[in-house]
Amino acid sequence: MTRIAILAAFPGELKPLVHRWRRQKREGVSLWSWRHKGGEWVAACAGAGQSAVTRAFAEIEKDGPVDIVFSVGWAGGLHPVIRPALAYSVCGVIDARTGETLPAAEAKDDIWLVTSPRVADAAEKKRLAATYKAALVDMEAATVARLAQMRNIRFFCVKGVTDAIDAQMPDFNRFIDATGQMQLGRFTLFALVRPKLWHSLILMGENSRMAAERIADSVLAILDKEGTIRSRNGYPDRHR
Repeated sequence: MTRIAILAAFPGELKPLVHRWRRQKREGVSLWSWRHKGGEWVAACAGAGQSAVTRAFAEIEKDGPVDIVFSVGWAGGLHPVIRPALAYSVCGVIDARTGETLPAAEAKDDIWLVTSPRVADAAEKKRLAATYKAALVDMEAATVARLAQMRNIRFFCVKGVTDAIDAQMPDFNRFIDATGQMQLGRFTLFALVRPKLWHSLILMGENSRMAAERIADSVLAILDKEGTIRSRNGYPDRHR
């Protein structure tokens, strides 16, 4: 029996994948699980950043060892070729704090991702792209890759793009609390009185929704190559 861990930051990143799974919440971590003939898939999220994803992984491991781990979720584009609303199977991740590089398994795309301790704005995206030659940026993947390496288990990374390298977005770091949670109430009030942001935020929301669907498709394509689990569990047959 194979136990798969799928780690994200926010529930919206996982929604299309886990919509029929059993859900619970423990110690501030949202967990979804689904058992099938070949084993168990468990997804978890606890917020953005290194500490949150480490707590999510620890909560999964309370119920047993993990054989394979995925880092999934939303990422920002760092290269003009990267298209919002699509998902990419990353070949490796770079920790921006240490410069460490960590490979990922069975990547379809020759794309590197850099993990930053903060949400990257347009200026920071350009700096990260120039420094690390990466095409995507997130806040969790390097931590997940390191946890997998410490346990000698296979690591996969699938990221969906919410915004292009030149997208002009507000500073989301102001609205992420110490536990990695997005303070949606504060952010909504901030955005409501700034109509110049509305178009870009609406576009980002639509990109995020479609990217989450494509993340689910990509993860299932890796875990269920024959499509038998997908058909039995009622997943939609979407064309990417």
